[in-house]
Amino acid sequence: MSTVPVPSAGAHGGPDALSTIHLLRERISRGLLWVCVGLLCAMTLLVLLQIFTRYVLGAPVAFTEELVRYALIWVSFLAAAYAFFQREHMALTLVRERLSVRARRRVGIGIDVLILALAVLVLGIGGAMLAWTSRHDISALLGISRGLVYLIAPITGVGIAAAQVLNLLETLRAPATTLEEEEN
Repeated sequence: MSTVPVPSAGAHGGPDALSTIHLLRERISRGLLWVCVGLLCAMTLLVLLQIFTRYVLGAPVAFTEELVRYALIWVSFLAAAYAFFQREHMALTLVRERLSVRARRRVGIGIDVLILALAVLVLGIGGAMLAWTSRHDISALLGISRGLVYLIAPITGVGIAAAQVLNLLETLRAPATTLEEEEN
């Protein structure tokens, strides 16, 4: 587990600011990754418990199916946020690759702004409204509020919005030489 040293701030938020952005992105990504790994391990253990109790003991544990379903929802949303922090999300680049470096940068900024707006409006605000309105809906087997389950939507919205802010800062602060090197 290596960490990038954070040098003192340079003039005009240059390379030193980029180092800070990379460090922040790395730390948040690592945290998201480990939460996803933990959830996937828990899901695996719960499925194995379900199989064991159903086929060996003949008396399945009922709550595991619902808990695995909720964990799958959470790991899917958190993995999506992780993908945005890593800039590894799905993207159609057919048109973008044919553009000049300047046009590619502008299109990239536009896409990042649209994703930021989507994350804030749909996942953040819409997800918070969904969680709030379903707070009195209780799950059948676990007896917990479905609002807690749906709380992952606004959490992910905040995460993706943060990733997009970092992406925008990184793009806007990238030196012109880096952009020219990408084209070659």
